[in-house]
Amino acid sequence: MKPIRHQADLAINGAAPAFDDALHVGRPNMGDRDAFMRHVGDIFDRRWLSNDGPLVQEFERRVAAHLDVKHCVAMCNGTIALEIAIRALGLEGEVIVPAYTFVATAHALQWQGITPVFADIDPTTHTLSPEAVRKMITPRTTGIIGVHLWGRAAPVEALEAVAAEHGLELMFDAAHAFTCTHGGRKIGNFGRCEVMSFHATKFFNSFEGGAVVTNDDELARTMRLMRNFGFSGLDQVSYPGTNGKMIEIAAAMGLVNLDAIDDVIAANRVNYRAYREALAGIPGVRVLEYNERERNNFQYIIMEVTPDCPVSRDALIDALRAENILARRYFWPGCHKMEPYRSLFPHAGLLLPATEAAAASVIVLPTGQTMDPHKIGVVAQVIRTLVQGA
Repeated sequence: MKPIRHQADLAINGAAPAFDDALHVGRPNMGDRDAFMRHVGDIFDRRWLSNDGPLVQEFERRVAAHLDVKHCVAMCNGTIALEIAIRALGLEGEVIVPAYTFVATAHALQWQGITPVFADIDPTTHTLSPEAVRKMITPRTTGIIGVHLWGRAAPVEALEAVAAEHGLELMFDAAHAFTCTHGGRKIGNFGRCEVMSFHATKFFNSFEGGAVVTNDDELARTMRLMRNFGFSGLDQVSYPGTNGKMIEIAAAMGLVNLDAIDDVIAANRVNYRAYREALAGIPGVRVLEYNERERNNFQYIIMEVTPDCPVSRDALIDALRAENILARRYFWPGCHKMEPYRSLFPHAGLLLPATEAAAASVIVLPTGQTMDPHKIGVVAQVIRTLVQGA
């Protein structure tokens, strides 16, 4: 690693980058290799690779206990988990979602012939606005999918009130919020169910995987049938289903990463505080803050570029990437500007001003076990040099 230079010598002007190796957003966190290999040995010994194996069962028990929920239904990935949860709830017609989310949230509806209706977000929290949801309800609306963003909870109580008032189902996409709390209660306990993602880019991963967690016994039973083609016994299919099962090797990775989760969160917390200190005082940028009275996973470092910043958000990203700092725009340009939604709803952006503002201002900075306060100081210096030299 090299020290950052004056703006005139930044890599975008031809000099070597500040980092020899790229610092990625979302580089995977890894648990204990030896523990993982012991699980692999057990898999080989048992020759049980899939179909509700012992490691998947253990993983489900431990995740349910970790989140204080009755049921964890492990899946092959978070997108299939969304699709199964949506179908198990009987959603149809129109379902209200934020456009400021990963496109899988909308695709999971569209894929099943359900229309995703995009509602705007709160400009401060970036989560679904209950007031905006109310405006989008029609006679065809059957549900709401709230998204817990950056590990911070959606407005659970307000969305529950809207859903109850209009007789709508309420579920949550909790892909960002594993281990987090709302009002001291673990996320996973809200709505009819909540969907988790354990993709490699998440701070807690199982290589690839996901789950639906719920306290509803019948809903959990239905989803277990649905993830296994609807089989309820040998040669007995009692429900339409698909192949959504988590495999044993993914559960093995999940188990060792669950053992390491407190260490990963502690490292993320150190990084978050280091970023806040290093970026303080730079005009036109601010770090999104976490409520430390709640349990957070700190897996995302969100920097917003404010309108008074002398450098554009995209210019900052270009400068960071030139220094081998692979920061990212996130959820840009918004689901409503991606296909097929851009063609289906060409004027949706007129009702989504806060969504478009967030999509145009957010930068996600590298964090995780591969970062440390020294590297974070260099990242901040790149930003400071560019902004103050503009």
